Amino acid sequence: MNPYTAAGVDTAAGDLAVELMKSAVRRTHGPEVLGGVGGFAGLFDASALRGYTRPLLATSTDGVGTKVAIAQAIDKHDTIGLDLVGMVVDDIVVVGARPLFMTDYIACGKVFPERIADIVGGIARGCAETGTALVGGETAEHPGLLGINDYDVAGAATGVVEADRILGADRVRAGDVVLALESSGLHSNGYSLVRHIVTGAGIQYGDNAAEFGGTWGEALLEPTRLYASPVLRLIAGIPNGVHALSHVTGGGIAANLARVLPQGTWVEVDRSTWSPHPVFRVLADLGELDLEATEGTWNLGIGFVAIVAAEKAGAAASALGQDGISTWQIGTVHDGALPDHAHGAFEQGAKGVDGGAVRLVGTYRDGGAN
Repeated sequence: MNPYTAAGVDTAAGDLAVELMKSAVRRTHGPEVLGGVGGFAGLFDASALRGYTRPLLATSTDGVGTKVAIAQAIDKHDTIGLDLVGMVVDDIVVVGARPLFMTDYIACGKVFPERIADIVGGIARGCAETGTALVGGETAEHPGLLGINDYDVAGAATGVVEADRILGADRVRAGDVVLALESSGLHSNGYSLVRHIVTGAGIQYGDNAAEFGGTWGEALLEPTRLYASPVLRLIAGIPNGVHALSHVTGGGIAANLARVLPQGTWVEVDRSTWSPHPVFRVLADLGELDLEATEGTWNLGIGFVAIVAAEKAGAAASALGQDGISTWQIGTVHDGALPDHAHGAFEQGAKGVDGGAVRLVGTYRDGGAN
């Protein structure tokens, strides 16, 4: 027996996994991708960058957190890759950059070729939807470190934006309108809290969840909505109308919005403008939590935020709605002194960024359309 196989690493299984994923990966390749699948490095023709006056490369790396534990629990692995693309590529779009290419990394206790192919197939679907070439990746088998059915996924992507078109806090002005873009559910954040609540309630992921029309596992694996293509179309369709964007991930709405506001500005996000998805309400009830207590953990129905010029807010919301994303106004940018703290404290300085101030006010809508 091959001594490496005896140690728990099956290189033949890894080769089979590559064969199974090849066609899905190739579908993300345009003429810019050279070398095909299997090289030591992915090659991307950067000649198109010559058309930029001052091209800036944007890059992001991320994973999907403990959401993978639910995929493993119900042996469903074909959507976790969509989550990975959402977490990585949609961060790049925040600065107005167009994604170019992505690579992925999967660490597992044992390579099951069909499982790896399912994971990468999901990544490839997400890349195709966002116009991103999947140019390379790595699957690493770690016996003894990870359990036989355990794995984790991570990815990195690169995009490009013209230097004078970067979106961000320096473009934001008092009077700008803050628009919410609806999420598809939990996305890929706060799953440690989700799993804690579900376990504490004695629920198995295979149990039927009458509230969601399927099993608990299926409901909790609802894929992350991908915003890249609709948002880039919005930026192009309303020139100079979009001033800043925020991807609502770890930290929730307030923390992530504060990161893209200039110092000295503030926003009060009006909870009464929307009703959080049932999944958030059901989980909060199970955990005996008020929804407000989860605002620093879950997106509560808002996956992305756009700060736009007031006179173009209606057109922006309409364009996104026509692109399949429910969009509504949740606040306005103000400058000057902060209001008193009678309605709660403002959040500032999120994730090392000394930006603006944000707090959520009011009461969530009971139900119905936003």
